[in-house]
Amino acid sequence: MSRAIILLSGGLDSATTAAIAKSEGYELFALTIDYGQRHKIEIESAKKIADHVGTAQHIIMPIDLHLFGGSSLTGGMEVPKDVPLEQIGQTIPNTYVPARNTVFLALALAYAESVGAHKIYIGISGVDYSGYPDCRPEFLQAFNSLANLATKSGIESASFSVEAPLLSLSKRETILRGLALGVDFSLTFTCYDPLPGGKSCGRCESCQLRINAFREASVPDPVEYAEYLDGTPRGCFLQIIRYKC
Repeated sequence: MSRAIILLSGGLDSATTAAIAKSEGYELFALTIDYGQRHKIEIESAKKIADHVGTAQHIIMPIDLHLFGGSSLTGGMEVPKDVPLEQIGQTIPNTYVPARNTVFLALALAYAESVGAHKIYIGISGVDYSGYPDCRPEFLQAFNSLANLATKSGIESASFSVEAPLLSLSKRETILRGLALGVDFSLTFTCYDPLPGGKSCGRCESCQLRINAFREASVPDPVEYAEYLDGTPRGCFLQIIRYKC
């Protein structure tokens, strides 16, 4: 069985990407990066997803990007809340972690070379996202070139390729694809700024994109949100007012 690396964050995108890679017949080696983010809930979710999908190995690697700062996910800045859905992705928000996907893919590339894998799967999307520059097709193409220039395996044997099967899918399409492959979305965690008890805030950009995607897919979101109005997550309530959803 051919081997592949899956960058597993604990979110719905990486969970779906792992299921896709598994369905394509790969033996999966999962890599989760503990990079000094605001909370560790997503790392616990990544462990559950790795068990659920059936990985041959799951490495949780600590690197402290908190030392650099430059992002509300690693520093003292506030996570943006209640941004209108139509404005998400118009500018790069402060939740962007400088060069995060470049760093993560470089580590995944080293992992791949060490275990004899020639594919790396990552759950980036160029459609429903927050405007991050390292979620674009141009970035993926550039990293593929680097991977084959910068490694012994790339020069001497088979070519490396970074696979991003969700790149052209909306969040709604990602959810439907995941459900078709048996992804348990109750294991996933999306929120940037959960409350102390662990509930998703329902107000950050990541929560709003998730809530909207489950609504568009006409599928109940199994994640519990912190703020409710009349039994409805607050983020969805805001969207109901604005978009009559």
